[in-house]
Amino acid sequence: MRRLALLSAAGAVGLLVGWPFVAALRAADYGQMGQTFPIIETDLLTTIETRLKTLEANGGIERMQRQMQEQAVASVRRPKPVDGMTPATARREWLFDPSIVTEDDIVDAKGNLIAARGTRVNPLDMVQLSQALVFIDGDNPAELAWAVKTWSDARAKIIFVSGSPFDAMKPWQRRFFFDQGGTLTGKFGIRHTPAVVSAGGSNLKISEFPLPPVASAPAPTLIGGGKAS
Repeated sequence: MRRLALLSAAGAVGLLVGWPFVAALRAADYGQMGQTFPIIETDLLTTIETRLKTLEANGGIERMQRQMQEQAVASVRRPKPVDGMTPATARREWLFDPSIVTEDDIVDAKGNLIAARGTRVNPLDMVQLSQALVFIDGDNPAELAWAVKTWSDARAKIIFVSGSPFDAMKPWQRRFFFDQGGTLTGKFGIRHTPAVVSAGGSNLKISEFPLPPVASAPAPTLIGGGKAS
């Protein structure tokens, strides 16, 4: 009991004067419990510098730069296809209201109030959509041919959801666009191609419709019947 009382008293003193005192009371040398090893840590910057020098010496950096350039060019020439897009199999139409509610007061250059915060504004009340937006799968020859033949450059912007706009420009002699990241199709709710967004008064009219099946050319026949091989 007396020993327990002494330990309790020592602990109380440790709380009063601080941890170092308690640590001193409890410190003990238990000897070496196993084999020890020195801590060796390579400096991170030194490691990086060494690897860079090695890459530079064997041409690795130049190869990496060339690969990055090729990947960048490839991603521009053929962007990642918009996810979830499929050919239309049924006609579908709906209206899209582009109105927004202003989060702040909108003023002109002179400070005159155009629209107060919380006002519902429809951009189509001020300017109409001058060109239709035609969304197609650029890798589908039938959709591409239909879009070019149906819509002139002045009447519509042809926007790919898949394929390479750059590769199509030269043979068709017109400009094409790409819906990067599916921003427009996602906003309008388009899931199938071809799809057309056109002016419809205070709304936008959106149509998805299937193309007629492409008729296969009849097999040539030989005189006297039978098919040519």
